[in-house]
Amino acid sequence: PTSTKQEPVPTQFVTTCPTPGTYTFPATTVVVTSTTTVCEATSHPLTPGHNTYGGVTTEVTTSTTVTCPYAAVETSNGVETTVLSSTVYVCPSAGTYTPIPATTTSVPVSTVLVYPIPATYTPGTYTRDETVVTVTETDFVYVCPYTASVIPVPAPTSETPAPPPAQTSETPAQTSETPAKPSSSAPPSQGGIKSNGDQWAITYTPYSSNGACKTSDEVNADISIIAGKGFTTVRLYATDCSGLENVGSACSANGIRMIIGVFIDAGGISKAREQVTQIVSWGKFDLVDLVVVGNEAIFNGYCSAGELASFIGECKDAFTSAGYSGPVTTTEPLNIIQLHAATLCPAVDVAAANIQPFFNPETSPELAGTFVAGQLALVSAACGGKDAYNLECGWPSSGSANGVATPGTDAQRVALQGIASAVGSRTVFFSFNNDDWKHPGTFGVEQHFGCVDIF
Repeated sequence: PTSTKQEPVPTQFVTTCPTPGTYTFPATTVVVTSTTTVCEATSHPLTPGHNTYGGVTTEVTTSTTVTCPYAAVETSNGVETTVLSSTVYVCPSAGTYTPIPATTTSVPVSTVLVYPIPATYTPGTYTRDETVVTVTETDFVYVCPYTASVIPVPAPTSETPAPPPAQTSETPAQTSETPAKPSSSAPPSQGGIKSNGDQWAITYTPYSSNGACKTSDEVNADISIIAGKGFTTVRLYATDCSGLENVGSACSANGIRMIIGVFIDAGGISKAREQVTQIVSWGKFDLVDLVVVGNEAIFNGYCSAGELASFIGECKDAFTSAGYSGPVTTTEPLNIIQLHAATLCPAVDVAAANIQPFFNPETSPELAGTFVAGQLALVSAACGGKDAYNLECGWPSSGSANGVATPGTDAQRVALQGIASAVGSRTVFFSFNNDDWKHPGTFGVEQHFGCVDIF
């Protein structure tokens, strides 16, 4: 369906067969006499856990402005209507950009999502042969496209505009995400955040392989390794396992800076306030370059954007009163930042997101750096040009492939070296070592992001 009346066009046939059986789809012929852009249904398989789909990327060779169509679903009085809209995106220089970011969702079981995308049809005759399909499962989604036979019919200039001037492609992705990389040599303006060339920070959790808390000696040994690898900073997600005390002491002894966190979980903001009290009591703010309030808390449904923004302000007041003078932020996937930019961006001192290129099935290890740089530029753009940081970024050394995103030790090395080269001075690499205590998750990769040996 489209928001405007159009001549018939050969949108691909997408239907759900509710029960096992034999289905017959009749032959159809459609003649298109003018170039037409409409909404079309497409499908994407979803696996249990986090998934990304949709999104449009474009590559330009010079600075330009791209007009990109997109399909959206609007609801009025309980009735959903698919409408065709467009966005104007400014590409400041040559590079790869994402004018339409991908969507991230989470599902408990495998399913197939059907959603709208824009499709442009040029003049021609389009045919679809009669097809008989035997279905052996319930709710099977069947997609049947047309075959085109182009005819020489000129397109009137008064019809719906042709596709964007720059070449675009439909890509599922996280986010999904990629403009030209920002310069890694430009120093940030907030809070004295510093890197060692293309190495800034790495995530650290004080857990052993079975999920138990590490001892202070074990933590000190780990932080010593991190310092020896050339990192200047570690990111600590929360205050559990005596993290502030043990990691703080180890960082002080090894000349390492800290990014500390107030973690929001299913207990919500009221529970997270306990960590604010712990941080104020700890008080070693001379070690801290950045405070992160929440880690994908909106994405996980633990709080609303308004609640998080208010809590960030509450944390800033508490930490400032206790002697902290550095920046405070939060971090979410890119699409959440973009969706709630008007609420979140005024509350933070620097913009931040978790950018995990592996979960974009169109991103190979060789393109990870380009992808992340593009995503990071979009994070900054969403917040009006504020300094932007990538607070969680890695590549798995084992697991199953996600499209062209392939895990493996060699793939991990290639991906992380590319990310370091592109935006290492603004990226927190994930993670210090493998997290055997985690659930394997989608593609069986969640335990295999340990990467300190790459550096």
